[in-house]
Amino acid sequence: MSVAVGVDVDEIVTAFEANRPHLRAVAYRMLGSMAEAEDAVQESWLRLARTDAAAISNMSGWLTTVVGRVCIDMLRARQARREDLVDGWQPEPVVVDDRVDPESEALLADSVGLAMLVVLETLTPAERLSFVLHDMFGVPFEDIAPIVDRTPDAARQLASRARRRVRGGAPVPDPDLARQTEVVEAFLAAARAGDFERLVAVLDPDVVFRFDNGRMVHELAGAVAVAQRAAAQGPRLATACRVAIVNGAAGIVVEPPTGPVGIAGVTVVNGRIVRFDLITDPDRWTRWRKG
Repeated sequence: MSVAVGVDVDEIVTAFEANRPHLRAVAYRMLGSMAEAEDAVQESWLRLARTDAAAISNMSGWLTTVVGRVCIDMLRARQARREDLVDGWQPEPVVVDDRVDPESEALLADSVGLAMLVVLETLTPAERLSFVLHDMFGVPFEDIAPIVDRTPDAARQLASRARRRVRGGAPVPDPDLARQTEVVEAFLAAARAGDFERLVAVLDPDVVFRFDNGRMVHELAGAVAVAQRAAAQGPRLATACRVAIVNGAAGIVVEPPTGPVGIAGVTVVNGRIVRFDLITDPDRWTRWRKG
């Protein structure tokens, strides 16, 4: 590492490591992939290594700016490749066992709901950065503006547009993880029994079941339609399902004896399930931790 004369390398390393969790959290919300987030954080370290660290007065702010710019570049490169995918790039879930260890706690701290990540994927890179940095991390628009090459007022407008999209597409889940788990377990129990009425009782009338197999995305909407599908297929499939923590919320892992074949994020609002995000592409199961 090349640093200015008189700068203590150990102090720089310590400062960077102190900021790593924050940088990883920013990058995961920007990129929706823990592996890519780690790449962005590493790139921010490399850029720090090529900079006169003694001239940096606010290390946290500088690093946040750098990782934001790295993520913008990665999102733009992803957009250039998006035509190769039928439904575009989709987020990667973070799954941890309910027996949380220190490493899992770090992943939970970095996670954000799958429904939110799906909506964030519909934003432009500049909208996503403005919303993530301001609404999730409280970064002033004056600091965001140079990253997105806009004025502070324009950055504020970007975040406002993003906020409206998020509010319309990513419902705020119930905060009680234990209560979420009870609702998901009730759904699985009803599915195993093929009990249509019990299934309808735990589903929001406008529930959406979103299925992503890595090639395309299908959606099934409405409590009746979702309950009918679950009642028909549940007795055969639900026995292979168990509740797990998916992106910090109660979710479902489909895990027959041969190994996991699907991961679903579940959004519970007011005690009913309003959304499922089922992913069956194993290449996108980030940091899988088997229970």
